Amino acid sequence: MENEGIRTIKTIAIIGLGVVGGSYAQAIRLSCGHRYKIIGIDTDELTLKKAKQLGWIDQGYKDGKEVLPQADLVIFSLYPVMIKTFILDHLSYFKEGALLTDATGVKKPCMEEVLPILPSHVDFVFGHPMAGREKSGIDYASAQVFQGANYLITPTPLNKKENIDFIESFMRSLGFGRVTQTTIDFHDEIISFTSQLTHAIAVSLINSDREGRETVRFIGDSYRDLTRIANINEKLWSELFIENAPNLLQSIEAFEKELTLMKAAIANKDKTSLEKRFVEAGKRRVALEEADYSLKYKD
Repeated sequence: MENEGIRTIKTIAIIGLGVVGGSYAQAIRLSCGHRYKIIGIDTDELTLKKAKQLGWIDQGYKDGKEVLPQADLVIFSLYPVMIKTFILDHLSYFKEGALLTDATGVKKPCMEEVLPILPSHVDFVFGHPMAGREKSGIDYASAQVFQGANYLITPTPLNKKENIDFIESFMRSLGFGRVTQTTIDFHDEIISFTSQLTHAIAVSLINSDREGRETVRFIGDSYRDLTRIANINEKLWSELFIENAPNLLQSIEAFEKELTLMKAAIANKDKTSLEKRFVEAGKRRVALEEADYSLKYKD
């Protein structure tokens, strides 16, 4: 895969080989074979050893200074607060013309920290794979999570169009079904609703259970589905919630308002109001499914 705005991509460095970085490594290897040399950078020796044994990377390093000068494409799969630190420690090691991208779930704080320190000879196209797993670590990495998933790009005025186009094409080649470009502000606003609020609801639901009543004997698919994402990476999601606090608080308040309306209808035995809310929810869900189906064939 080549692009006029950057050097031919020959070497890809993945910084962080956890569940997302490991999934990237596997997806690149499965979809592209050995077209690219894949370098893994991770502080955990066992993670690097496993990635190499699986054939997902060609080389593994605990530090990037030796190998970053080779990397045409750098994929950051680190917690947001770690990206700035890594860049500051490696400012003089990035290859001239290298293309950088990330996988962080909240964009504005990360971009505000990274852009002022970014070397002028690289281009950082910020991206967000809307795919992952509740568990953390390379043991739970899988290229399958990217298949048909959404991918978001938040361009900056500094980005070259050809590099944005490259990232879009590259991510599609890994199996992402839809690639959408959006602003950083809208990204963080909508993600607070579609991703962070849903995790907050799942955690709150399972934590609201009373101990000792053998809940497992009484659950069905609805409870399983709603609580699946409650088994959460506490360090990552605490960081994401706090970094996106203004947007997430608004989403929580909007949800609380809707839940309060339903609570009042139940308390007042207002069957008409309940039915109205159920019908409205059904219409919205059908519309969402239809839009999802339509976009699969449009994009």
